[in-house]
Amino acid sequence: MTYFGFLLRFVGIPLAILALLTLWDRRRGRELPTGLRGLPAGWVLLAHVIAAVAWTTPWDNYLVATGVWSYDPKLVAGITLGWVPIEEYPFFVAQTLLTGLWLLWLGKRLRTDGRTIPRRPGLRRAATSGAVVIWLAAVASWLVRWRPGTYLGLEIGWLMLPIILQLLAGADVLWHRRRLVAAALLPSFVYLSAADFVAIGSGTWVIAPGQSTGIMLGGGLPLEEAIFFLLTNMLIVFGMTLMISADQDALKSLVRRLQPNRSPLA
Repeated sequence: MTYFGFLLRFVGIPLAILALLTLWDRRRGRELPTGLRGLPAGWVLLAHVIAAVAWTTPWDNYLVATGVWSYDPKLVAGITLGWVPIEEYPFFVAQTLLTGLWLLWLGKRLRTDGRTIPRRPGLRRAATSGAVVIWLAAVASWLVRWRPGTYLGLEIGWLMLPIILQLLAGADVLWHRRRLVAAALLPSFVYLSAADFVAIGSGTWVIAPGQSTGIMLGGGLPLEEAIFFLLTNMLIVFGMTLMISADQDALKSLVRRLQPNRSPLA
């Protein structure tokens, strides 16, 4: 299966379905509930697409350049940007749109508490501390050059950084919205991991055995690939949930503070 064939079958088709469902909701006037009308959802989704491309590109190029990932030349177009096949970049965009639109579709249907979310700084500190411990362990495994942990250390070390910031900023918000977070995260993670299982089985891309733990889920999915889709979908779901859950009064107050002082005669 070619890489573009994978994108069309496993990402393009469900993305087209979600896009149609989104348009259908708009025509019917179905909107996000009051509690999820912080920052505009469309702009939040666009910001995450840009962030996904910007944050993943250097990391992905490093993995390919160092041989952690490789691609069958017969199954890619042969055009590269840096070290990465051109097909990777649409995948960054498409995955973000797929998970983001799924989150927004669910947000219009799950019951949401519109009240001000109670702040729980202790929860934020505890969640952030736990994430930092995992991050430090992953970075340490890479620094000591434990070769089977190369891929695992690199993905946790790189992808956990923004997750740590998200937890620090709003672990309590994510817990308050846990039904939405779980409903958006788990199906996206499972579906894309299953699609990756098929792609690896067909030889579309290969994970270097010497730079991975060798632990296979279901007999064919490297543990690191499952963790990759867990972390990347966490980034999307956590980030979008925090931004659309933002307290509108707090946002308006922030905008007013950022505006330049007006002339008394204005």
